[in-house]
Amino acid sequence: MLCGIDLGSRSVKVALMDENKNFKFYKFNTIRFYREHGRTEDGQLVVDLNGLGLDLSSSPVTLVTTGYGRQTVNLKGAKNIPEIKAHVLGASFQTGLKDFTLLDLGGQDSKVALVKGGRLVDFQTNDKCAASTGRYLENMAGVLAIDLEELGRHYQNPVDLTSTCAIFGETELIGKVVEGHPTAHLAAGVNYTIFKRIKPMLVRLLSDHLVFTGGVAYNHAIREILKQELKVPVVVPEHPQFMGAVGCCVSELK
Repeated sequence: MLCGIDLGSRSVKVALMDENKNFKFYKFNTIRFYREHGRTEDGQLVVDLNGLGLDLSSSPVTLVTTGYGRQTVNLKGAKNIPEIKAHVLGASFQTGLKDFTLLDLGGQDSKVALVKGGRLVDFQTNDKCAASTGRYLENMAGVLAIDLEELGRHYQNPVDLTSTCAIFGETELIGKVVEGHPTAHLAAGVNYTIFKRIKPMLVRLLSDHLVFTGGVAYNHAIREILKQELKVPVVVPEHPQFMGAVGCCVSELK
């Protein structure tokens, strides 16, 4: 059995692949994952997989990790692979596409990659600023006093938001609330700012198909904005938040 673990900044995603290439998925809060199921041993992290409640009936288990924590956490007994490689492998496996542009918007970073013939040929990332990530959407939804599902419904008549900073963006949004704009238009404005911030990376690496992954791919409004602005099909694979973990498993098939 293959076990792929994506050590994300907000959540840890786990994918189990059996011999028939069937998947089971699990997600854990990052802090609880380390605090309740991990311990250090000789400078490495040891995770109690059985304590996580994973279905490990088909053993032995091959562990592969990636993600935000890969740079700081060395999981004992696991092979580590680069995050961008894991996401490309997962997206290609789940969609069957070999030529595409990958857009991954996670909890705390954003990635765009150009894939040709199933191979990564170029990529750009933004892990310095949270302004185009799930964390930004969570903060803006909080300002508007709505949940992420409601925020993700609105893309029409967006209020123009110009701040390129997640922190100053909150201040600007509060100002727009005071001006009396409808919540739907404010939510649309928040979603459109995500597109504005990732547009330069997308334009540089755009191809005929866009595969959209990461937790932000659940946002219906951003999917619609991408279709309208880029004029290309937008493919969201099943379980888009688990592409890194899926890619870890797929890396061992080659």
